[in-house]
Amino acid sequence: MTAVFTDAALVQQALAARANAYAPYSRFRVGAALLTSGGRVFTGCNVENASLGLTVCAERVAVFSAVAAGEREFAALAVAGDGDKHCRPCGACLQVLHEFAPALRLLLAGGRGSFEVKTVAELLPGAFNLPFNG
Repeated sequence: MTAVFTDAALVQQALAARANAYAPYSRFRVGAALLTSGGRVFTGCNVENASLGLTVCAERVAVFSAVAAGEREFAALAVAGDGDKHCRPCGACLQVLHEFAPALRLLLAGGRGSFEVKTVAELLPGAFNLPFNG
């Protein structure tokens, strides 16, 4: 049986995932919860590294976990950071999200659970695309 998630419940999943973040350098914890079209949820948190370029954002951890489990169709992604401001994905995460779901609903949350709704296309209007012949 597949669970049904409201936007608020998905944001709560992202807030819970944030608790697992490894952010000793920025001290800014981020959690993400990705809802698949089939109703599964994959979570992720940011994992920093002393070599900052090796840091991975929460959004990409959630997407890569879902893809590794065979999922390719996504319905919504909640992102929750520390502080009161709504957390937005970086450009790299938006490009990865665009690869799978350009119209994906993004629930952008602050540390206390308030959120706004945007889409990947709204935040990355000039996304990179490759022509495919197949």
